[in-house]
Amino acid sequence: MENNYEEIRRECRNQLLEQIDYTKDMRDEEILDLIDDCVLRVGKTQKLSLQIKNRLQRELFATIRQLDVLEEFLADNSVTEIMVNGPDCIFIERDGSLTKVDVHFESQEKLTDVIQQIVAKVNRVVNEASPIVDARLSGGARVHVVMPPIALNGPILTIRRFPDHPICVEDYYRFGSLNEEVMEFIKKLIKAKYNIFISGGTGSGKTTFLNVLSGFIPTDERIVTIEDNAELQIRNIENLVRLETRNANIEGCMPVTIRDLIKASLRMRPDRIIVGEIRGAEAIDLLMAMNTGHDGSLSTGHANSAKDMLTRLETMVIMGMDMPLDAIRRQIASAVDIIIHLGRLRDHSRKLLEIVEVVGYVNHEIVLSPLYTFVEEGCTKEGKIQGSFIKKEALIHTEKCISAGIEGL
Repeated sequence: MENNYEEIRRECRNQLLEQIDYTKDMRDEEILDLIDDCVLRVGKTQKLSLQIKNRLQRELFATIRQLDVLEEFLADNSVTEIMVNGPDCIFIERDGSLTKVDVHFESQEKLTDVIQQIVAKVNRVVNEASPIVDARLSGGARVHVVMPPIALNGPILTIRRFPDHPICVEDYYRFGSLNEEVMEFIKKLIKAKYNIFISGGTGSGKTTFLNVLSGFIPTDERIVTIEDNAELQIRNIENLVRLETRNANIEGCMPVTIRDLIKASLRMRPDRIIVGEIRGAEAIDLLMAMNTGHDGSLSTGHANSAKDMLTRLETMVIMGMDMPLDAIRRQIASAVDIIIHLGRLRDHSRKLLEIVEVVGYVNHEIVLSPLYTFVEEGCTKEGKIQGSFIKKEALIHTEKCISAGIEGL
């Protein structure tokens, strides 16, 4: 029946494509009416069961209007990542484990159609001339595309999904990612307007944690967020400006970069600037903003440790400006107050691994002081890592806390 079903579905799809009026923007209801008529006709001749008819209707609509075979995984809240390595090879991540699924696109052309549909909705372009693009789905999922000829095994599509309901502070306690003492400490740092960098590897939860920290920002402040793709879900701030980069396109539109947006944000009178992620030369612009009165700014970056985040910042500044290393390190030491490092452990759990204070610049080196560290204490029978958060040193630079009237740090 499965082979016969594939033939039936292919024939129905071809009939529908001939019936769709491409001269107008047909509503979903009109498409569904066409699908219902087609399924009824086929059902009479093929004697299809009600279950097969419902499946056929659902899959035809997904093929024409949605993301085809990927729809079932996008509807599954337990799936956190979808990786398409060409039309015949699809992996999903569920509960931290990767699994190859037994579904595929009917052709490379269909996969390409799905990709073009995704990027067009966010005014992006991807083709042979511009084969790499970042985009997002309407629900906020992060999308990355690499097309041939760069991708040798066909179009590559990676979708990183975020929870439908944003993770809250209580979830971090329940997951054991950190404890109440550490979170209360971070909350005071946010309110006192310390400049904070969140570092970590891929999939360590930097963006999710940044969302949680944004909930501690006083609601009467004006916030400007800057991202390559709008992913932050800041809900408690009414005076919020959201900015997103733009790629150059074939219509002659010039690109708008993170650097452009940081410079523009300085003229918007923000109380804080939040940059989703620092990847390159824009690091110098953010550091300068932090050093010119925009305290309380937040950003994230890829790094293997808090100390490594400083090294990466140095490298990124050099990419944007020819400056002596001493001058760069002085800029970083003056701008960044706190680095929070997150990690993904071998049991696939995500944890806050360390909080360090940037103390200053001494003898040509940036001096760090560890404030909190996660220490492993063993594993459960199920292989889950257990440990505790140890307070190492007291905060040295308490001036911002005193100015904000915050005690107990």
